Amino acid sequence: MGSLDGKVAFITGVARGQGRSHAVRLATEGADIIGVDICADIPSNPYPLATREELDETVALVEAKGRRMLGSVADVRDFHQIRAALDSGVAELGRLDIVCANAGIAPTSFDEVPIETELEMWNAVIGVNLSGVFHVTRAAIPHLIAGQRGGVITLTSSTAGLVGLGGMEGGGLGYAAAKSGLVGIMRVLANVLAPHSIRVNTVHPTAVNTMMAINPAMMEWVQNHPESGGPHLMNPMPVAMLEPEDISAAIAFLASDEAKYITGVALPVDAGFCNKL
Repeated sequence: MGSLDGKVAFITGVARGQGRSHAVRLATEGADIIGVDICADIPSNPYPLATREELDETVALVEAKGRRMLGSVADVRDFHQIRAALDSGVAELGRLDIVCANAGIAPTSFDEVPIETELEMWNAVIGVNLSGVFHVTRAAIPHLIAGQRGGVITLTSSTAGLVGLGGMEGGGLGYAAAKSGLVGIMRVLANVLAPHSIRVNTVHPTAVNTMMAINPAMMEWVQNHPESGGPHLMNPMPVAMLEPEDISAAIAFLASDEAKYITGVALPVDAGFCNKL
């Protein structure tokens, strides 16, 4: 018996990294998965995003746990794509209980760039990391309410959503703005949805061992921006980076009945990073 037996979770950015880890962990706990990923690059983002082949690998990993997964290509910046993918998944699997708004990008530049490039980075990161979360929640909430079983929405923010972390260029500032904005979305939705027993929280990871954190552009940017909070090794606990599974443990806890009265919480999973700054 798993803590999530019979439940269905919707996860964005599911093809690799934290999203894949969340899918596998929730499947291990008994949930079926509806998952989406863009499976294409965004021009203003300096590192490659996931591929269709990686999405298929995630589906296979979930199925290896004995659970079902419906994986499709959709861009969180497009509300209609997200709603169509979610509606189709709910129609096939019969319900929706858990939402993990996980998709995100972190466009950075270690060279001075034209303002046009900065604007492109700002628009891309706000589109994915902030507007994308609005699209996900807006598409999911009607299903959660209609189910009359309560539900859980977890938004993946960042330590940058809690402390002054990031540079002043369009990508870094946009990332901080988006991740901070998720806390506002969470707090409002937690209040509005509480009468429906739908819980809403944010998680705030420190650096995690995924492509977002270890791509060459990000590593160069961190080294050349001491005002950003310094290298990944600044965690007070003796760990340079967390693994995706460390964040998935928090996601699974928040989705379970063990957290049935936890809502409106901004939860750092950060090895003490925010406490130190």
